[in-house]
Amino acid sequence: MAHFALTDATGRRYLSFQRLSLAAMGWAGAQAEPFKVWLGDWRLEASQGGGFPWRLQARQGGIVLSLELDPLKPAVLNGEQGLSRKSPKPGNASYYYSITRMAAQGTLELSGQELPVRGLAWLDREWSTSMLAEYQIGWDWFALHLDDGSDLMYLRLRYKDGTDDPANSSGTWVDPCGVSSCLTCDDIAVEALDFWESPTGGRYPARWRLKAGQRVLEIRPLLADQEFRHYARYWEGAVDVLDARTGAPAGRGYVELTGYAPGRAARSAG
Repeated sequence: MAHFALTDATGRRYLSFQRLSLAAMGWAGAQAEPFKVWLGDWRLEASQGGGFPWRLQARQGGIVLSLELDPLKPAVLNGEQGLSRKSPKPGNASYYYSITRMAAQGTLELSGQELPVRGLAWLDREWSTSMLAEYQIGWDWFALHLDDGSDLMYLRLRYKDGTDDPANSSGTWVDPCGVSSCLTCDDIAVEALDFWESPTGGRYPARWRLKAGQRVLEIRPLLADQEFRHYARYWEGAVDVLDARTGAPAGRGYVELTGYAPGRAARSAG
């Protein structure tokens, strides 16, 4: 299974696609050396020689995305040397690493027009056999590129009553030089300031105040409706980051929200 989504801030629209395929006949697969992951003509692969830059290509519904990705910081291990525990129960954990800041450049074909694109990317790699315990409902995941060159990831796990699971919420701070440090719920405070009602019946947080040390940030979605409505249903989209005290721009990022859509509690991740 693969997901492909695009937030068109200028056109005020969110476009998303899903593909499923067997590995038979080479239709989909993954290999370590040289690195390559693909499903049809959606693919992420190492350049010739097996290293960086990686190349990302996806084509669907009149959208053609072609990017080169090159790390600006080293990979960091999230959790306990790469083991991210989601609950005390055996197996409710994942192996998890990130390259939090990558240079991205290439082209995007949209509405019949080819546009040059350049910016920053964030790579997450997480795998597990199971994720959540039966008393947990989902998570709020924040991945933020801050304008001072630092990066923040925070995974807020939630109980079924909607409150925080403080013992298992965690994150990673990466300074401008690429040095990382682990975060716990004692280091981060997240408060939802507004909510958005989905036409499918989900009610999602839609603006947040996030406090990390002396920093107080306000996080605002570029579009209210960035809900992925396919086999899985969740909200995942682009956000602006502001200094909550002054209102000045402070960064950009991505947020993922699961367990808010009715009948769609997140139970596992691939």
